[in-house]
Amino acid sequence: MILVTSFLKQSVAGLRALLVLTVVLGILYPALVWGLGQAVGRNQAAGSLVTVNGSVVGSSLIGQDWKGERWFHSRPSASDYTGDVSGGSNLGPGADLDHAVAERAQQAGIHVQGSPADALTTSGSGLDPHITPENAAAQVGRAAAARGLTPSDVHRLVAEHTQGRALGFLGEPRVNVLELNLALQGLTTAAAG
Repeated sequence: MILVTSFLKQSVAGLRALLVLTVVLGILYPALVWGLGQAVGRNQAAGSLVTVNGSVVGSSLIGQDWKGERWFHSRPSASDYTGDVSGGSNLGPGADLDHAVAERAQQAGIHVQGSPADALTTSGSGLDPHITPENAAAQVGRAAAARGLTPSDVHRLVAEHTQGRALGFLGEPRVNVLELNLALQGLTTAAAG
């Protein structure tokens, strides 16, 4: 009898603990985090979506595959820019990486020597929305010629969209490809109009 009573007390205590922890950790804590995300960074919490004329054209946090001579191209992606899959190629220095870089250079029609590293190598996530200012500068001539713009106007656009280091010392200068391409499209439209 004592054993059954002890078992029932422990079972009831365990059930109460399960219910309290379910409410606190499964409902209250997620609601608190969601509420803070909405209050502090509504745009980031919603995925940093970029809209043009009321239509979502992408996210400033996820790279896209830009094809054609008229656009600045993102960094190569090991996951083909699908937002539901993230991950780098995990290729270290060696023959496999050399082969992948040579193949990308051939597909892009650029030379391995003298090209910015991020033009031919994938990022750690495979979804990096940024390229280096050097990579953007290397693409200016192609994009300007394809759109009938002057290289100096497109260089100015790259300079305007180059973001510095976070807090002045974290990370490297970078250019968001989606934002740059939208500005490039706007410049092309303005020049035509």
